[in-house]
Amino acid sequence: MKINAIELFAGVGGFRIGLNHIKDFDKETGLAEEHGDWNFVWANQWEPSTKTQPAFDCYITRFGKENHINMDINKVNKKEIPDHTLLVGGFPCQDYSVARSLSNEMGIKGKKGVLWWDIVDVIFEKRPPFILLENVDRLLKSPASQRGRDFAVMLRTLDDLGYIVQWRMINAGEYGMPQRRRRVFIFATLKDTIYSKKIISINDKEEYLKSDGFFNDIFPIETENIIVKKKSLEEFVDAVDVSENYQGGKFLTTGLFINNIIINFNINEKSNEKTATLGEVIKDAEKFSNIDLENYLIEGEELEKWEYLKGAKRIKRTSKSGHSYVFSEGNMSFPDPLDLPSRTMLTSEGSLNRSTHIVFDKKLNKNRKITEVEAELLQMFPPNWTNTGMTKRQRYFMMGNALVTGVVSRIEHKLKSIIKQKNNQ
Repeated sequence: MKINAIELFAGVGGFRIGLNHIKDFDKETGLAEEHGDWNFVWANQWEPSTKTQPAFDCYITRFGKENHINMDINKVNKKEIPDHTLLVGGFPCQDYSVARSLSNEMGIKGKKGVLWWDIVDVIFEKRPPFILLENVDRLLKSPASQRGRDFAVMLRTLDDLGYIVQWRMINAGEYGMPQRRRRVFIFATLKDTIYSKKIISINDKEEYLKSDGFFNDIFPIETENIIVKKKSLEEFVDAVDVSENYQGGKFLTTGLFINNIIINFNINEKSNEKTATLGEVIKDAEKFSNIDLENYLIEGEELEKWEYLKGAKRIKRTSKSGHSYVFSEGNMSFPDPLDLPSRTMLTSEGSLNRSTHIVFDKKLNKNRKITEVEAELLQMFPPNWTNTGMTKRQRYFMMGNALVTGVVSRIEHKLKSIIKQKNNQ
């Protein structure tokens, strides 16, 4: 039985790769070899303020053009989106403060973070029973001026729409994947599904969250000495009230939200899996890339620049207001260690900046940048996935903006078994 799904803010297809366990694509047609049970009936990808759309071009090269839309999500008629059982998407972390329209007829809308409200509009119109979203870990504590407000707004909005919510901050590198990348995954389920009803009926929800939950049995955690904290959003009239008056502080790294009650705690990962390393990725990439590594070398004056960027420093600076202060940052490993998972990849990967990965190539006996294929493998994408006419810079950017597909692949089996329960509609 195929399960209908849609992918919002699709990028180059990370969620779809993970769910359908995609490892390769046809070298003649360019189309992905999908082996899973997920039928993607619609996807949307749009990059504002650019003349070209390389992410969307990559998506349709790998998945075909049918039902894949390159349009500002705000302009999409949400009623025309096909019905689906699962909605997935990774969306930017912005400012999610909200306000009512002047007439109050349009309900609650975002001042900023409008992409979240487009997700809400899709949910309101299509009522998918299951939702799986991904965001950066700072979502749980943003904004700095009102810690936790943004996530509280999201939780309250989903509750008002009829969902229960579970979340978990997952560091892929702690679970046998080749990159230390912390991301928050959010799983929301309609309250009238069998799955939600079972959770609602559980008396000891704290124990459920510790020993199972949606995430914690897939990505094991230490269960001793856990300090569970509870709080409530019952006092707030709606999401506007939450936005204006929430003072409950940041959210912890895993939690459950049912009927305005929050149960959450900070996890300590527990994994017996073999560590995947940056060195293994570099070795694997040799099989798939036929490129001249001389073009990735850093030496001479350029090497001196990298050594400065990666090194510790204390610099006296003056702000625009005339205030003097000392900017400081610590030393980074240089080159990057090959016997550990890599550091988190950013969209600036490959450019001259402190966060770019530099490795010592034993064959060349020199330092170099990682290649585009190595960047893809760090995100567990099929090698050369983004080799669809993009520039080198664009390929790095796509991977810095993506998710570790192995996390989604690990979630997939349980997600599928939940959805395929009888009478879950």
